[in-house]
Amino acid sequence: MDIKEFKWTREPQEYKIENDRIEITTSPHTDLWQRTYYHFQNDNAPVLQMETEEKYFSFVVRTEFAKSHHRFDQCGIVMYLDSENWLKASVEYENDKYQHLGSVVTNDGYSDWATTVIDASVKSMWYRFSRRKDDYCIECSTDGIVFQQMRICHMNQGGGRIQFGIYACSPENSSFQAVFSNMQLMECQWKAHDGQQPDSKALRI
Repeated sequence: MDIKEFKWTREPQEYKIENDRIEITTSPHTDLWQRTYYHFQNDNAPVLQMETEEKYFSFVVRTEFAKSHHRFDQCGIVMYLDSENWLKASVEYENDKYQHLGSVVTNDGYSDWATTVIDASVKSMWYRFSRRKDDYCIECSTDGIVFQQMRICHMNQGGGRIQFGIYACSPENSSFQAVFSNMQLMECQWKAHDGQQPDSKALRI
């Protein structure tokens, strides 16, 4: 991938880009979240993305977060369309015992949050983001070879030209260095569904 194709939606105060390695130093009180449960709206995390109209593809990146140390410190993949339509996946620091590996999907201004607990010793994670028209799949991997599904979702505004890439933030009073590398753009690895057929009655509605 050519990093020159990526543009900042919001540029961080401090970052480095060297060949295939991107380092972002997060600023305190930066985040992406819309309304649900907490009622607040945070929309100030740094986002580095490229644009595409390609309907079928996969994007892979390795994240390293050895220096995350404060609750909710996070870095990962993102598809940021606008403030009320986006998705992200990351490992969020919780404490010195465990973290949350999870994803957020925001459609029409409301966010959800799906997580699983992982050990605090994990300091690197690969992600694979795949598109099939306006449906998306997020996967993760500890070795960059075997990927496990995190979630499948539909994006209401995700059927046309999109932007996707990476982000990092520290929602509370914290800062850390997030490192991204091994970015690849490839043929869609999320294969067409060939199992259960759609309900014929539902198709007639």
